[in-house]
Order: sequence, then structure tokens, then C-alpha cells
Amino acid sequence: MLTEKTLEKIKQIQKNYHSKKSAVMGALMAVQRDSGNNLTREDMDAVAKILDVNPVEIHAVAGFYTMYNWKKPVGRHHIQVCWNLSCSLLGAEHLISHMEKTLGITLGETTPDSMFTLTTAECLGSCGTAPMMQIGDDYYEDLTVEKVDKILADLRARS
Repeated sequence: MLTEKTLEKIKQIQKNYHSKKSAVMGALMAVQRDSGNNLTREDMDAVAKILDVNPVEIHAVAGFYTMYNWKKPVGRHHIQVCWNLSCSLLGAEHLISHMEKTLGITLGETTPDSMFTLTTAECLGSCGTAPMMQIGDDYYEDLTVEKVDKILADLRARS
């Protein structure tokens, strides 16, 4: 069930487009942010109804883009490490291994306290500052083991 706050956000997003269908991505992101970083099938069906779009189209968008979390719940901090060519050449795999050890999980898993989920992303469009990762809406670039440790410690301290 979408909250009034979320419904209002979707209405504001719709105002930016001539077609309701064009608001799908923004609406899904608003719902995901307001529902604890995850989408449910019910959320997507509600968005379809609001935007007057076939639910299959909404599910297709959510399934195609990695920024939508609905197949498997993610932790409060979804760590997506780019492992495309530039990031891989500059140490992404080493950073992934380090985070797996530090967090006590493997790729695709969530820590027992639901604080962190560790996944990879094909390309986050920041090849000039590789290796990099995205956590929520934030990019972290020119990563080293030391920088990753500080980022994780800061996120733990804020939660």
C-alpha cells in the first residue's frame, strides 16, 4: 500500500511529462525510496494502476534496470561495485574480495543485520575514476582498500 507521501511524489513526477507512461522510472524510484529500498509486486501493480500502464510493462522496467530492487530484498546500504573493464583492470575484484571478508558475506548476499548488500554492476559510467562503487545514490570513486574501509565505517556509524 503506497503512502500519501509517495502518491504525492508520483503526482509531482507526472507533471514533468506529457505522457503518464514516461513517469514509470521516476515513480518506481519514489516508491522504492519510500518503502525501505525495496519494491514489491504490489508496489509495482499500484504504480501501473496510477499511471494507467499494463503491469507487465512496469515489471519489465523493474527487471531490466539494476537500480530497482524487487527480486530479492537488499540491505539498508546496497553496495554496487562496478566490475566492467576499467574498474576490473584497476582492482575491482580485489575490492570485492576485501568487502566480502570485511562484511562476512559473498556477492549477492546481505549481512545478517540487513545493513549491507553487496552486488556488482556492469558499468556505472565513471571509467575515468575507476575503480568505483555506488551505494544508494552516492558514487565513490578512485577506491582503495583504505577508502572502502572508511566508507563502510562511516555508514555503520550513521545507521
